[in-house]
Amino acid sequence: MHGLGNDFVLLDLISQSLHIREDQIRELSDRRTGIGFDQLLVVEPPNDPAMDFRYRIFNADGKEVEQCGNGARCFMRFVRDRGLTTKASVRLETNTGNIECRLEKDGNISVNMGPPVLQPEKIPFQADSPRITYDLDLSLPMSGTTEHLKIAAVSMGNPHAVLQVEDVESAPVQQWGAALEVHPRFPARVNVGFMQIVDRKTIRLRVFERGVGETRACGTGACAAVVAGRLQGLLDETVEVQLQGGNLSISWAGDNEAVMMTGPACRVYEGRLQI
Repeated sequence: MHGLGNDFVLLDLISQSLHIREDQIRELSDRRTGIGFDQLLVVEPPNDPAMDFRYRIFNADGKEVEQCGNGARCFMRFVRDRGLTTKASVRLETNTGNIECRLEKDGNISVNMGPPVLQPEKIPFQADSPRITYDLDLSLPMSGTTEHLKIAAVSMGNPHAVLQVEDVESAPVQQWGAALEVHPRFPARVNVGFMQIVDRKTIRLRVFERGVGETRACGTGACAAVVAGRLQGLLDETVEVQLQGGNLSISWAGDNEAVMMTGPACRVYEGRLQI
């Protein structure tokens, strides 16, 4: 499946049983010798009886991560298509809290991503106190230089650093993204968003995802970018986020309100695999 080109393999572990190792995930994620995907998404029975499913996410490097917004939309489409639920709205249990997905009448899927987390220790990010933006020195091994950056740090169930750039096309996404992902002030590594503000209702965004590299779209990255822009007084409550794979609609009223994300989810093919 894919959500705006951010692509996934989904496994139904409701009707079958499987334990998959990190090395097997890495082999499957290889686009030449495996299937190829940005993340592996797993559907499991919930631990909490109030939830409909447990939603687990593994990056292409085999590491389990906390959250994936584009994946949540695909998860909703998958459980409906597989007949695992007939509900138009489902509640998902994740490693960092619960989220709710809703199938809209136009076929798009909305996800209640919950409120953003801005306390540094909970992101996690090393800082003395919460701020709207932080100064950060970034060493670039390839060039031997140091960049002095201003970033926003936000968690949407997973950590994000958001940088404002003049033009996403010319932004140094690969070089800065790879260096920022492993910056020591982000002890759990970080996803890196490069945000260009078009106007108060529109941004362009590229995201370098930890354990994956740049992807064509990132739902939690879109949410984090809008939160960062809203906190800086640069964006309105509802924003169109233009990603390489397509557009998402992100809404956030501020404070402790939930971030809402709406966009498509597409099934590409189904198959059987012996592991």
